[in-house]
Amino acid sequence: MTTTLGLLPDEAAARFLTTGVLENGEALPFLAIDQMSAPAPWEAEPVRQLFDEAMKRFTPAERTSADAWLAPVLHATLRLTRREASDPRIWNYLSVRLAPDYVYWRHLSRGNPPRVSRTRFSGPFHSQAFARLWWAAELFRDGADYGPVVAACGNQDVLNTVLRLEVILHRPTAQAIIRLLADDVVRTGRQVNTLAQAVNTAGTTLSYEAYAPDNPRDVDAYRDWVEELGAVLVPYDSLPTGPSDGRARQTSVDALTALFKQLLADIPSAREMPEWS
Repeated sequence: MTTTLGLLPDEAAARFLTTGVLENGEALPFLAIDQMSAPAPWEAEPVRQLFDEAMKRFTPAERTSADAWLAPVLHATLRLTRREASDPRIWNYLSVRLAPDYVYWRHLSRGNPPRVSRTRFSGPFHSQAFARLWWAAELFRDGADYGPVVAACGNQDVLNTVLRLEVILHRPTAQAIIRLLADDVVRTGRQVNTLAQAVNTAGTTLSYEAYAPDNPRDVDAYRDWVEELGAVLVPYDSLPTGPSDGRARQTSVDALTALFKQLLADIPSAREMPEWS
């Protein structure tokens, strides 16, 4: 295993993601990948250990449950600025070079033949195997509290639908959605998708910011958290502590929770519909 992570460009990743690789029938050429990757300053071993631990803790039948455990510890271990996390090259490297075995374990379909979607290796942040977990942790945490992240990542419809919405860049909106999950107001996948559509249709991020303003994030506290990693042991058996850059404004979360409840009440299809209907 490499000692540090790298940055693998999209075009290089695409070259290596052949049909044989996507079907897990052809080995990835690690030497060639290393030659096409730029060096990055983050240590590889602590990140690689997370994926090994996830595959130990969860059976293949429980693989979706790994998301809720892995997202907070990945975010707390791979401490990136949002600018760094917006660079797809880091996520390409993690999936194609550092831990393709985890991508197969988590995302290999049960089709004939079994296959991993290309976007799980190299794709948008809301689809890529590791980017989606890191960004879910970043967007759904409430300051230092990763509890809302566990709720978000424990529901695949939140990861597959809500994470795509621009409105969750507004922290009170993200927290209000998770509160509806925690309060069991939204239970089924159909209800989650209906809520996501309603929230997205009701207003843009700007309008929610006007209706329910947020507290400013403490960017210096976030930067300090990024830089302190060398002195921190990220726990596996309890939630780690995120950056103390401030919680979402609770009065705004309350207001949006009430608004979203009303939106759901006004949509007949959202009322007590079973998952299979």
